This record gives sequence, C-alpha cells and structure tokens, in this order.
Amino acid sequence: MDIELLDRVIVKAKAAAYVGGGEENRSSRARSRDLAWREGEWRYLDSYFGGSDFIGQEIIWRDDVPVWGMNYYGFILRPDLIDASRAGATIKAALSALYEQGRFLGGFEWIGTHGTYIDENSGDASRFRGREIIMVDGRQVYALDYGGGLVRP
Repeated sequence: MDIELLDRVIVKAKAAAYVGGGEENRSSRARSRDLAWREGEWRYLDSYFGGSDFIGQEIIWRDDVPVWGMNYYGFILRPDLIDASRAGATIKAALSALYEQGRFLGGFEWIGTHGTYIDENSGDASRFRGREIIMVDGRQVYALDYGGGLVRP
C-alpha cells in the first residue's frame, strides 16, 4: 500500500465527511450516525454513537476491500467549561485547518473561540495512536483517544 496515496485519500475523506458537514447516511447499526464518502475505487465510512461522550470507527475500502481503519473514543471532562456543541465546533475548525495542510497526523495545535485544540500522536497511516484535547483556561476539558492503521488479509 502506498502510504502517501493513502494519506491523501484519508485527508480527503475526513475533510468531506465530519469536518465538511457531509450528509448522514442511513444507520448501518442500531442508533449509529454514519457519514460516508466515495470517489472512484475508494470508499469511506465514519460510524459513531453518542454525543458529548462518543465512540466510533472509520474504515476505508479500496475496490470494496477494507485497507485502513481507525477507532476513537471522545468525552467531555468539564461540562461546566465546555459543552458538546462548543467542543464540536472547536474540533471541526481545528481539523479543517489541519486537513488544509494535507495531513491528519504529525501533531497540531490550534487556538479558537472556545479553547485550544491540541493533538499529539505517533506513527504514520500504517499504524498510529494519538490523543486530541481541548484546553480552556489552562484546564483540560475534552479528550479523545484514537488509534488505527492498515487492515491486511
């Protein structure tokens, strides 16, 4: 698998789905929220459950063969300082800025109206793990843990 090509596909899919306000597809599992993207031989699905605390999975297929995936779990730590709506707005704006750089890994910091978004991770698209947080007034108010990589037969 060409990791540079896969990186470009991942960024394009992520930017079009959650960050880009992509249309929700019919739920693939009871009560899941599903965002999909498709272009040529590539297909992407982000399927998650919950709101202020949530869990999900992203998968990329090439010619209907799963080639890459990521799992994540995010949660509000300080509902007195941030709610799901403000956290979501911060995440979307920060990730939009990150994807404009043509990447989704490599660490990132972004300051917005509702707090400072910080992402730290290790690895590359073939195998990675990371954590994103939002800080408000020097306090961690939100966190999301994620990891994933190539799917091989």
